[in-house]
Amino acid sequence: MTQTPDKTGETDVPAWAVSTRIARTEATVKLFILTGAGVSAESGLGTFRDAGGIWTRYDLQQVATPQGFARNPVLVHEFYNARRKNLLGAEPNAAHAALARLERELPGKGGRVFLCTQNVDDLHEQAGSRAVHHMHGELFRIRCVHCGDARDWREDLSVFTLCPACRKAGGLRPDVVWFGEEPRDMEMIQRELDQADLFVSIGTSGSVYPAAGFVAEARRAKVRTCEINLEPSDNARRFDEVVYGPATETLPAWVEKVLERA
Repeated sequence: MTQTPDKTGETDVPAWAVSTRIARTEATVKLFILTGAGVSAESGLGTFRDAGGIWTRYDLQQVATPQGFARNPVLVHEFYNARRKNLLGAEPNAAHAALARLERELPGKGGRVFLCTQNVDDLHEQAGSRAVHHMHGELFRIRCVHCGDARDWREDLSVFTLCPACRKAGGLRPDVVWFGEEPRDMEMIQRELDQADLFVSIGTSGSVYPAAGFVAEARRAKVRTCEINLEPSDNARRFDEVVYGPATETLPAWVEKVLERA
């Protein structure tokens, strides 16, 4: 369902609908789009914080922190090797395709899209998106803690894998942002958010910072806000407009409306 949050109540309309007000605004301005695990869930990749999510089955302190890697790199490698294998078999869905279409077609109608994702998968790229900003890194890349070399990598890792650059073992890790580490490109992301005309959050829980704070920052900068999600996020009441439903249904319809009104 599509809802407009307010203090007096909410009005339900069909899930595919998009308000004329938002569609008309988006068509000629700068869009800042943030995507989370909900966008890739229908491609078979697990979400993190909902019922049955990854962090209900694993201790994030053990597998997603620098300290966990230092204590038990074998466990960390097992966790990410399994996620890498899962991603190898995944394909982009209609939500990824819709965002790739928006990036491709909106500039010709006077608009611009900045796509920032919390996801470490490459499904946006597989769907055709060209400018994807991975604030939490990428699962198909590795980095050496000894020499800093970073490169694409799709094979399993172990404590015995030699770094291709420095030839030392034990230092290779997934090139992802763990808890306690600084997300990537935050200065650029902040600048783009401040300059946007519309901030759109898609498939996020609204519980992981700094991304969870983007909607508040957007509102302070007088940027309009929209949430597209399976269900209300922790920040749902902060958004000017919300659209609820499966991403593969709501997002293509939303993009279609944006482009129609351009």
